[in-house]
Amino acid sequence: MELKEIKELIKLVSEAGVSEVEVERGDFKIAIKKTDEKTMVVHQTPQVYTQPMVHAAAPVSAPAPVVERVEASAPKAEAAGSNYITIKSPMIGTYYKSPSPDKPAFLQVGDEITPGKVLCIVEAMKLFNEIESEVSGRIVKILVENASPIEYDQPLFLVEPN
Repeated sequence: MELKEIKELIKLVSEAGVSEVEVERGDFKIAIKKTDEKTMVVHQTPQVYTQPMVHAAAPVSAPAPVVERVEASAPKAEAAGSNYITIKSPMIGTYYKSPSPDKPAFLQVGDEITPGKVLCIVEAMKLFNEIESEVSGRIVKILVENASPIEYDQPLFLVEPN
């Protein structure tokens, strides 16, 4: 619907003395309500939720994952593998291990990864951001459960570098 048509609808509501008009055309919906000498326009289009395809590039706005080496002062569970790299979450959101519930996980423990490989998806504000690896190595441990909320800088994976 164009601006000209919206203006005509507002004028029609004002002149006809009706208090409310609602128009729906395909995936576009508009409601015009008249209250105390003022006309209010409420514009609404349906939200479309899509998940990126596995072969799609990561969104430009998604920051790169934070990668750091685990030091010897790490807890005992990680002390034996002090040469592990921890891949951390670059944002707050919800962690997903696969592109959709009926698809296989991006990776499993023991899988080899290379820079650019998609590790998981983090949903933040209804945007699905693919998180890609910046290191190469073998996944030793996945530290989060599927569909669980995660925080910024939270460890997601332990990687044994090549």
